Amino acid sequence: MNLGNKPTLEKIEPGFGSSFSYRTYLKSHNDKKPTFWHYHPEIELVYVNGGCGKRQIGSHISYYRNGDLILIGSLLPHCSFTDSLTGHECETVIQLKHDFLGEEFFEAIEFRGIRNLLERAKKGIVFHGNTKRKIGAQIEKLKDLEPLSKLLGLLSILKELEKAEKYTILNAGGFILETSLQDNDRINVIFNFVKEQFTRSISLDEISEKVSMTNPAFCRYFKKITGKTFTNFVNEYRLAHAAKLLHEKQISITEVCFESGFNNFSHFNKKFKAFTGKSPSTYRNELKFSVS
Repeated sequence: MNLGNKPTLEKIEPGFGSSFSYRTYLKSHNDKKPTFWHYHPEIELVYVNGGCGKRQIGSHISYYRNGDLILIGSLLPHCSFTDSLTGHECETVIQLKHDFLGEEFFEAIEFRGIRNLLERAKKGIVFHGNTKRKIGAQIEKLKDLEPLSKLLGLLSILKELEKAEKYTILNAGGFILETSLQDNDRINVIFNFVKEQFTRSISLDEISEKVSMTNPAFCRYFKKITGKTFTNFVNEYRLAHAAKLLHEKQISITEVCFESGFNNFSHFNKKFKAFTGKSPSTYRNELKFSVS
């Protein structure tokens, strides 16, 4: 991807005979998904049925274990959640426009809760515990249903998610796109540059030049959009990558430190503990006991 160009808006077509898109990506088939930060007007519901990987949604970056269930609002930039090392069998992605059943459909009082759910999804929502497993199974069962049953099943799933108690808003402290597409183009250039270059030092001069801004203007812009400084964002990306390496590669913690873009081991240890609540060695030792 040429990071100097504007990112492409992903175009999504509903399946034949359906008002929304339902796709499955099988690990065994090496199905292709966008691996860079991208965005689209559709709301996206993603279920990963096991394994571990990185969540990269808006300016939120974290590492998940034992699968994931995520609801992503319209135009919220995000990356793919699985790769060849994730350990999942299948990733299911449902995408729908907010008005896929007509402009007034969700305005009915019966859908007030779902309407609120979709409003919260603008910042990204991850669901935990029994909700993840129960709803995930329901999502996968939609695959073989005929179109009307699949639609009714989707509405039932949205209702269940609206009632769920165990969830986290991923960008609760920020990420506001005031001019939507213009901001999305710029922020996607920034995010994708970090994704490609995080293992080395990235200066403010370099990243500001990428989006044709002065350093002070860039710093104000990035903090306003994401709710965090650029340095904090890059460090969080590095720390989530470190968590991924600790789980997926049998290399030393010193190697994890340097492969994640840190050049000082004690600084890495301090940042990792602040990010996860555990030292890298404790985090790695506890991985096999996680059931979250």
